[in-house]
Amino acid sequence: MYIMGTTKTEIFTEEQNKLAVQLKAIAHPARIAILQEIIRANACICGDLVEELGLAQATISQHLKELKNAGLIQGTIEGVSVCYCIEPKAWNTLQAELNGLFGSYKDPNGCC
Repeated sequence: MYIMGTTKTEIFTEEQNKLAVQLKAIAHPARIAILQEIIRANACICGDLVEELGLAQATISQHLKELKNAGLIQGTIEGVSVCYCIEPKAWNTLQAELNGLFGSYKDPNGCC
């Protein structure tokens, strides 16, 4: 029986599935802006994103949740707020995977 919309993630490697999840998580301009802001701050960010990005707190919270679920950021509770920063191991792995993917392409001189 075929079910529409079902993905066959089991036929792909763990690395391919993980990369797809991470890329899907960053495939939104607000999430890219959040990551850029966290990187620019070079520190954990606690609630400053609403002022910096001009988005509603609920919207930012949802985007942070997606980034955290993908493992790209980590959060710690400080008092009544949650502070977020880049998860270094996941970030370095993502960078290496993308470098490997883009670096593997060799221009075949007029393929198409």
